[in-house]
Amino acid sequence: MYNEASQVVLVRNANRSVISMMNDYKGELTEFALVVPVPVVLEKGQIHVGDREIFKHLDAYSAPRLVEYFDPNPCQVMFDKDAVMPAPMAGAMRAESAARAKALGVTIEAQYTVGEYDIVILSAKQSDGLETWLIENGYRIPQGASQALRPYIEQDMKFFVAKVNLKEQKKTGLTYLRPLQFAFESPKFMLPIRLGMVNAHGPQDLILYVLTQNGRVETSNYRTVKLPSGMDVPEYVKDDFASFYKAMFDHQVKGERMRAAFTEYFWNMGWCDPCAAEPLSHEELRKLGVFWLDAGPAQPGLVTRSIPGGPLPVMVTRIHVRYAPDTFPEDLVFQETGDRENFQGRYVLRHGWKGSAEECSAAKGYFTDLARRREKEASTLADLTGWPLADIRNKMQLSTTTKPEKWWERLWD
Repeated sequence: MYNEASQVVLVRNANRSVISMMNDYKGELTEFALVVPVPVVLEKGQIHVGDREIFKHLDAYSAPRLVEYFDPNPCQVMFDKDAVMPAPMAGAMRAESAARAKALGVTIEAQYTVGEYDIVILSAKQSDGLETWLIENGYRIPQGASQALRPYIEQDMKFFVAKVNLKEQKKTGLTYLRPLQFAFESPKFMLPIRLGMVNAHGPQDLILYVLTQNGRVETSNYRTVKLPSGMDVPEYVKDDFASFYKAMFDHQVKGERMRAAFTEYFWNMGWCDPCAAEPLSHEELRKLGVFWLDAGPAQPGLVTRSIPGGPLPVMVTRIHVRYAPDTFPEDLVFQETGDRENFQGRYVLRHGWKGSAEECSAAKGYFTDLARRREKEASTLADLTGWPLADIRNKMQLSTTTKPEKWWERLWD
């Protein structure tokens, strides 16, 4: 999405840092020079030439993503809850009507098919409603399971009936020089950016991947904010997600007057959900300078990964900064926080059901709700990007004659 941004991997543990830098240099190679302030005199053994493919892998793993869901058929008849189910997975994929789920306090957050996997993601307001939904959809759970479900619901956790790793091959077309790496010890947890402004032509973009052992990283001398995430956007965004994301990021930067750093991703490196690419391997992490994997955990409760998909004592924070001399007068100074809540820049396409309003009584209400959802998607996109709402509605082919629904029209539906 960004082919004019410097990329830096900063590995930090205690006072030890390993920095890998890949720059978007253009021009004759004989004209290239990289000048980076460092806190100590570097010996030859502290300098290394890295692999740009690891940067591409880390970018794909942590990049903001677009996901797609497909609305179920509102006319699908509910099956007999006493019927014998062939398997829990089969029962889960038989979507209950939206009205029944809503009555139980259960929200079907996602139901879609990608490749060979079917996925249903649930959230719930009360544990007994979720228990009932699971039983009615063929899950052979014991009666009274709501007590075990309650703590997860109180933590606002979601429930994945099935999961899938979304593997996308990122085609960047970038022509970067191989990254330079250097390792050193210093109590300063920082990254120098001021010197790079000397030959800059306008504001610069920096994508920073910070690998630490415990928690999310943020800047301590500037505001760090999370980008808007989880919003439903119109289907046409799929055709040019990069343009949407650039416009959205530009709009958020302007809103902060270019005086904030933006968190795009934070997760444990051992897994992801969903995955835009597989997590980095043990060997790739070592090449980036994650030196503590072989040494064992430094604190109780942190374990190295023993099986694929298990936890790792490596957290990755992806920070995107757009800066200029007057808005970022100081170098970036960081701190590792105690925050371990996962975050990813994620934007949702919800494809409408392709049936007819004449197929069943529920279909008419579905299309009424769909029209309302489309209007909300248009407003959301305008708020995120600053694009004119009229242009967005035109691209979505929304009716210009639709009258807003009065508050009481569906009161007794």
